[in-house]
Amino acid sequence: MSYLVLARKYRPQSFEELVGQEHVSQTLVNAINSGRVHHAFLFTGARGVGKTSAARIFAKALNCEQGLSPQPCQQCPSCLEITAGQGLDVFEIDGASNTGVDDIRELRENIRYLPSHSRFKIFIIDEVHMLSINAFNALLKTLEEPPDHAKFIFATTEPHKIPITILSRCQRFDFRKISLLAIVEHLRKMVDAEQVEISDRSLALVARRGEGSMRDALSTLDQVLAFCGNQVADEEVQGLLGMVDRRLLLDMVEGIIECDSRRVLDGVRRVDDLGHSFRQFCQELVESFRTLVLIKVVEEPGDLLEETVDELARLQQLADRCGVEDLQRVLTLLVKTEAELSGSSFPRLALEMTLVRLTHLPPGKEIGALLRKVEDLERRLTGNGPAVAVAAVTPPIAERSPPVRREEPPPVRREEPPPVRREEPPPVRREEPRPAKVVSVAPSTVVAEPVASAEPALPAAVADQTCWPKLVQHVRKERPRIGSILEHGRLVRFSLPELEVGFVAGSFYLEQMKDAETAEVFQELAEGFFQQSLKLRIVAVDGGQGARVPPSLAEERRSRETGRKEQLEQEARKHPVVKAAQEILGGEIVEIKPIDKESL
Repeated sequence: MSYLVLARKYRPQSFEELVGQEHVSQTLVNAINSGRVHHAFLFTGARGVGKTSAARIFAKALNCEQGLSPQPCQQCPSCLEITAGQGLDVFEIDGASNTGVDDIRELRENIRYLPSHSRFKIFIIDEVHMLSINAFNALLKTLEEPPDHAKFIFATTEPHKIPITILSRCQRFDFRKISLLAIVEHLRKMVDAEQVEISDRSLALVARRGEGSMRDALSTLDQVLAFCGNQVADEEVQGLLGMVDRRLLLDMVEGIIECDSRRVLDGVRRVDDLGHSFRQFCQELVESFRTLVLIKVVEEPGDLLEETVDELARLQQLADRCGVEDLQRVLTLLVKTEAELSGSSFPRLALEMTLVRLTHLPPGKEIGALLRKVEDLERRLTGNGPAVAVAAVTPPIAERSPPVRREEPPPVRREEPPPVRREEPPPVRREEPRPAKVVSVAPSTVVAEPVASAEPALPAAVADQTCWPKLVQHVRKERPRIGSILEHGRLVRFSLPELEVGFVAGSFYLEQMKDAETAEVFQELAEGFFQQSLKLRIVAVDGGQGARVPPSLAEERRSRETGRKEQLEQEARKHPVVKAAQEILGGEIVEIKPIDKESL
C-alpha cells in the first residue's frame, strides 16, 4: 500500500476541523443555516492555509444527501466522492492548466446541464488568477447570471491579478496565516495519533519552518519523521532543518543587552562551529529584537508574536532590562548588517564587528529631553546677562546671541570665586581642576576605582574566599562563557576538597551551570587550578539571604562602582567652581559623569 502524506491523510473534513480560519467557517455556516448561499465565492490567502479544503467542505455541505447542512454526514455517496476527489457533480479545475478561452467555453456548455444526482453542480477553480483575460471575459456573463443549480468557488494566492469585473461578482473570503501555537497544537494531535515521540520544542521548530502554512508544516513534519522515525530528538530536528538553537539565540540577545563583547563573540564562534548561515542567524536576531520591541510597546503581545509560552516569558525578562530607543537602534544596525551579509566576502567578520559595536553603544537619550535643555539654555542667554561660562561650554548657542556676550564680563568679574575660595581650605584649591572634569559632559572612558565596602560576616566554612576570584579569572581565560556565568555565582562553601557554588533560584545562570557539559568543564578547570580532586556542587540560593551567602563578583563590582559614583558626586557638588557656576547662572546640576583625566 502506498504511503499517504500527512497533509492528505489529515485533511480537514468539516468546518470544525479547519484550523485558524474560524471567521470563514462561521460565515459559511451562517449562510447555509439562513439559506443565503451566494453563487460565486473567492477564497484568497497564502499557500497551505486551507482554501481548497474549505471549498471541498462547503461542496459537501451543499450536496450532502442528508440535506443542506453545515455538518455533512461524511457517509453518503456524495460526501465520500467529494472526499476522494471523484465527485460527478463537483468539478475541480486547475486554473494554471486550463487558461484558454476554449476551456471556459467548454465549462459554459457543461454548466447548462442539470447535476446527475446531486443538489448543485459545483465548480472549484484553483489558482484562478492564471486564467487569461479572454477566459475571464468569457466567464463574465455566466458568473453574473448562472443557472440555479450552479455554484462557483475560486481559490487564489494572488487576488490582485484577477480583473475587478470578476471580483465584483464574488463573495470574497481572506484566509489568514495560521498562528504558531495553533499549528503546534494541531501537529501534537497528529503525532499522538501516529504514536510518535517528539517534544513541544521540536514541534515549535517544525511549525516555525511552516511560516503560517499548515501544509508546509506538515510537509516538514513528514521529512522529520522520515529522518528520525518514531523517536525524534531535538538535536536531530535542528540539524535536519538547519535552524539555530533558540537557547543560543536568546543567549546572544542577552549578551547584547548586557554589553558583554566576549559573550557575543563566543556565540558567533558557536554559530560558525555548528555550520549555520550567518545571514539566517542575523535574520533570527532581528526577529528576536522585534519581539522585544513589541513586548515593550504592547501590553498583551501574545497575538502578535510567534513564540511559545516559555520563550515569551524569557523574552519578557530581557525586555524589562532595556529601553525602546536602544532596541530600535539595535534593530537598525542588524537590518543593515543582514543586507550586507548577502554579498560580503567576510560574513563572520561583518557580523562580529556589528555585534561588538552593539555592545559598546552608549545609552540612548530622548530627543525631546535634549531639545528642552537647549531651549532652557536659550531662554537663560536671552534673559540674563552673565552667560559667559555657558557660552564657553556651548559655543553655537553663544554665537547666536552676541549682544548678550558683551554684557557678560563685568558681572562675572564682580562675582568671581574669591569670596568662595576664602571659605574653602587650601587643599581644596589645589584640587580645583579635578571636579571640573567630573562635571564635564564628555562620556566616561575609564572604570571608577574601587572603594572600600563593608563585607558581610561569613561562616568559618567560607571565610577564605581569596581563591574564588582567582579561580573565576582562571576559568574565564580558558572558557570565557563559563567564566562570565561564574561571575554571577556565590561561594557558598569552600572547604577543599568540597566546593559549593550557588546561583539565584530560577535564574538563567543556574540553568546554564546545571547543564552536564558545562558543569563537567568547570570541574575539570577547578581541579586543574587546585591540583586535586574536588566535590563540586551547584545549588540554588535565595538572592536575599543576607549574611549567610556572600555576594557574587558581579554584585561586588556594581557595589564598588555605585560607591565611587556617590563619592564623586559629593566632591563635585561641594567644589567651589561648581558652586560659583550655580550662583552666577542660577542653574542646577542635572548629571555628573566621571571622566578620564588624560582625555581632556
